[in-house]
Amino acid sequence: MTTVADHEGGLDQALQRLGRKARFAELMAESRTGDRVSVDTSSTTFASEPRLRGVVFRVWTGRQWAEASTSEFGPAELDVVVSRLESESERGGGNAPPPGEPATTRGSWTAVAKRSLRDLGPEGSISLAKDIRGWAAAVQGISMVHVVLDWGQSERLYLNSAGARCHQRIERTHAIVVPIAMENGRVGFERWGVGGIGGLELLPELTEPTIRKTAAASKELLGAKAPPSGETDVLLEPGVTGIFAHESFGHGTEADQFVRNRSYLKPILGQVVGPEYLSIVDDGTFPGGWGSFFCDDEGHLAHKTPLIDHGRFVGALHDRETAAVLGAKATANTRRSDFRSRAFVRMTNTYVAPGDRTLEELVADVQDGVLLEQWMSGIEDPLGGQMQIKVQKGHRIEHGRITDLVGAMALSGKVLDFLKAIRGVGRADRIVIEPGFCGKGHSDPLPAGTGGVHLLSRAIVGPA
Repeated sequence: MTTVADHEGGLDQALQRLGRKARFAELMAESRTGDRVSVDTSSTTFASEPRLRGVVFRVWTGRQWAEASTSEFGPAELDVVVSRLESESERGGGNAPPPGEPATTRGSWTAVAKRSLRDLGPEGSISLAKDIRGWAAAVQGISMVHVVLDWGQSERLYLNSAGARCHQRIERTHAIVVPIAMENGRVGFERWGVGGIGGLELLPELTEPTIRKTAAASKELLGAKAPPSGETDVLLEPGVTGIFAHESFGHGTEADQFVRNRSYLKPILGQVVGPEYLSIVDDGTFPGGWGSFFCDDEGHLAHKTPLIDHGRFVGALHDRETAAVLGAKATANTRRSDFRSRAFVRMTNTYVAPGDRTLEELVADVQDGVLLEQWMSGIEDPLGGQMQIKVQKGHRIEHGRITDLVGAMALSGKVLDFLKAIRGVGRADRIVIEPGFCGKGHSDPLPAGTGGVHLLSRAIVGPA
């Protein structure tokens, strides 16, 4: 099976040809494969992801960007694409230089599994998933179990007419287990999952005791009490804190929103928005992180970008175009969902950095509140500054003690109010990046990681 790198000579020739007509030219070629096993109580499926392969070329016409793509690397197919973009360049009607600084990065990087799920083959993967299902189903009261194991490997090659060459191969693995308990019309389910760059070595906790504990927690939710309603103290567990980081300083800090005047954060860049002990970062270099990579799709080396630094809003996420407009530098956040999709400013791994308070100290600081656990979803309004986070469960906190288990609830409110109300950030020896998929609007999903520590603030909560 040929790789993208095997076609580099022909791709480079096509790029050089474009460079003779256009002020600037670049390409991103990719190949992607993967498998997915899904097992539940009544069905078993094994699906190989259709191999995705192709290349997109982009040129600066002297007035705007133009791009075209093809799913074939042959000379005839590349000629069609190049001819089209040559015509676009000739009709460009402008002499302006391309916006921003082009990347000149050169390198080749590989991050693949030490023990790949692929090596188990269909039968081995299905057998593992069925074993996991059996561990959960053996817990009394569990009516259904859903298990998903998947892996995917992506190869990307970026070249531009300024001399950049970035070649990377990355393998990601994801596992999720959802035991479901049902009784007298009530449903309770807990979720266990992990994902990142690598393979089976990411799953040391995927054991029978872990899955049985998850199943027991699902059953326990059948007896959960109703969550509180109204404004109250809220203590977010690390996974929920990660979703808060993503929704509060995620899309709103993608600088294409700044350029379009569609971010409530733009006017307050440089201002203090939270306590001195609060820092939020977006980090495409996080080791093994679900949203990590080596180079973005404009050829810039992956980067760690502070968003909030000791309480002050200090940075946004840029591609070369937004950086040029706003007098900043590109932050290696230009990402394409695939070669058929546009390049957008996108998040990588967004998380709240550790503080200095223990969980016990944070709990002791709450007289009447709730601990929010097991995130389900989050949404934000980049223009209005509102957010909502839904969680599967929580616990009441009363007089400095964690007490009753409560059911699904939603946290909502204005991001800036939530930030101002923060009065504690937990300590941690390490950040765990949880896997997720993020779209730009409702399309172009790609891997985006979230993480954090325990975080104490105040917000409106209610049943979800």
